[in-house]
Amino acid sequence: MPASPKPLVRAVGPAASALRTVDAEIAGLTALAGALAGPLEAPFAAAVAAILNTSGRVVVTGMGKSGHVARKIAATLSSTGTPAVYLHPGEASHGDLGMIARGDVVLALSWSGETPELRAVTHYCKRFAVPLLGISSEGASALGAAADIPLILPDAEEACPNGLAPTTSTTMQLVFGDALAVALLEARGFSAADFRDFHPGGQLGMKLITVGELMAKGADTPTLPETATLSDAIFEITRGRYGGAAVVDSEGRLVGAFTDGDLRRAMARAELSAAVADHMNRSPVFVEPRLLATEALRLMNDRPRPIMLMFVCDACRVVGAVHMHDLLRAGVA
Repeated sequence: MPASPKPLVRAVGPAASALRTVDAEIAGLTALAGALAGPLEAPFAAAVAAILNTSGRVVVTGMGKSGHVARKIAATLSSTGTPAVYLHPGEASHGDLGMIARGDVVLALSWSGETPELRAVTHYCKRFAVPLLGISSEGASALGAAADIPLILPDAEEACPNGLAPTTSTTMQLVFGDALAVALLEARGFSAADFRDFHPGGQLGMKLITVGELMAKGADTPTLPETATLSDAIFEITRGRYGGAAVVDSEGRLVGAFTDGDLRRAMARAELSAAVADHMNRSPVFVEPRLLATEALRLMNDRPRPIMLMFVCDACRVVGAVHMHDLLRAGVA
């Protein structure tokens, strides 16, 4: 007879409170997903199109907790190919409305839709025909009525037991902003290489660095012609610091690889005048300069016998070489 399932043990004390918070916010996101597959689908697509068609920036604005979310949305948009800036609505009527330029789109956040500080922004948009996208939970609100594209999020209970502190609502706004940024990213064909242009620093920058930025180039690339002898190989491998050399034809195309290991094995049975071509590896591993360094490191390690040296080719011609130590020194892991 099969054993009966054990009852689910729920946490108590502070952990129980944390679980209730998480459950409430998951319920809010589930409602948001349902809305995006239903009544929000067309407005969301219209918002994406409006931003893609603008010649300017996305000016994101909101007050209080919505303002903090608006700052994050502006940062995410900017880092993924959509120029954006945050406008503080309280400062807008004191001169900062000048941040909104011709060709911009305004994205305003207010859960209630009745934030008084947004009035100056909405009036300005109407006066100068600036497209206004309004994220709110109330379609009949001031923001919902003023918006050219109202983005009405489903109502949801706050995780706060008093129903007051913005918790579930700000999570839904934040995720909606991420969804908007990713949809725009995909529509623009924004690549990892593009992403790195905006994130050159820190660990993320290291993860997005390419082989071409770390490889040895020109005369620093250890290279041997097909006609080279073992004696030539000793000189070239010693001259470099890579423990090997690319073997190329008269057009500079990679035809083989010769390492110090190949040299030791050849010296056991051949003269120094023997041809490198008779002892080289005719199926060398090579990559393109645009390949991410993290992927190159994976290719080096994901082999029955990991390799330390990899050649870099463009249109089959050798343009560089990269050693595993170069990748590790650069922080690639």
